[in-house]
Amino acid sequence: MIPTIIWEGNLVKMLDQRRLPSKIQWYTCRGYGDVIDAIRKMVIRGAPAIGVAAAMGLALGASSIRSGSFVLFRNRFSHMAEKMRLARPTAVNLQWAVARMMGLVEAMAVRPVRDIKDALKEESNKILLEDIDINKKLGMNSLSLIPNNATILTHCNAGSLATAGYGTALGVIRAAHEAGKKIQVIADETRPWLQGLRLTAFELMQDNIPVTVIADNAAGSLMQQQKIDVVVTGADRIAANGDVANKIGTYQVAVLAWANNIPFYVAAPLSTIDPGTGSGDGISVEQRPREEITRIGRVRLGPPGVRVLNPAFDITPAKYITAIITEAGILTPPFRTGIRDAMKSLSER
Repeated sequence: MIPTIIWEGNLVKMLDQRRLPSKIQWYTCRGYGDVIDAIRKMVIRGAPAIGVAAAMGLALGASSIRSGSFVLFRNRFSHMAEKMRLARPTAVNLQWAVARMMGLVEAMAVRPVRDIKDALKEESNKILLEDIDINKKLGMNSLSLIPNNATILTHCNAGSLATAGYGTALGVIRAAHEAGKKIQVIADETRPWLQGLRLTAFELMQDNIPVTVIADNAAGSLMQQQKIDVVVTGADRIAANGDVANKIGTYQVAVLAWANNIPFYVAAPLSTIDPGTGSGDGISVEQRPREEITRIGRVRLGPPGVRVLNPAFDITPAKYITAIITEAGILTPPFRTGIRDAMKSLSER
């Protein structure tokens, strides 16, 4: 597995996912503003990875604050945290990581500022390592759901590139492969950023897991022909009732799976659950630039001036979801009770 984001001395370096698979290139962040730009520009993407990036970005920003006064430090850090929080609105892991780093600062109010800076960097590394561990637990928890000789459809990229390592949806696939199950993967291309074609196929080929890429609009036909056994996706935010926000196109895959009696699983850490949002209706969906639709690279595909709608995510209602796979176990309908209990256990850790 290729690392997604690392500390290199006092710099944060990210694998630039816009360049994959043709080029492995590292993007260097020297300040917290660089991290915000990287998140917005899709240098790094995937809800868990964005959470790690936010934590590292805030630790990087904290190191640049010169004042030794806690009050002045906290005010400046709070300003950075608010800017980081707005980098992308849908992925709840970003909000979670910002709140965790802010909580650490508040908890260390009586300590010297230099100690707080050190603790923030250490905490960001802790979040990274926790994410890898969580993904591996999530994968182990999923083994009973993936039959031998299964053909698994996945949408977008929820692998090591979307996390700190191992992956959520691809963590499920990796765990099945490592357990000796003979599996095949079908990856939707995932327009407009082609994460399935560029990233998911790249990751699985690196791990020698059989993968075939299809156009997004081919999924229903394959399901109708009984060529798909299981669907597994990640999530960017899960509401308290089990509604899921994920990459645009997930909703139609879920409906097609439901219509064809195919299990549809969502794999996500508990940090992706937003218990404060009652349903998918309360999730803000990010609108991306029109050029992502009308161009591929520098090549213009559409007529000049054409109007474009480019939502980055859609909402899949809980009724289409067979189960949510987490590090705490498998949540099944009705999701509201399971989510409440799982989040309670998380708060008690």
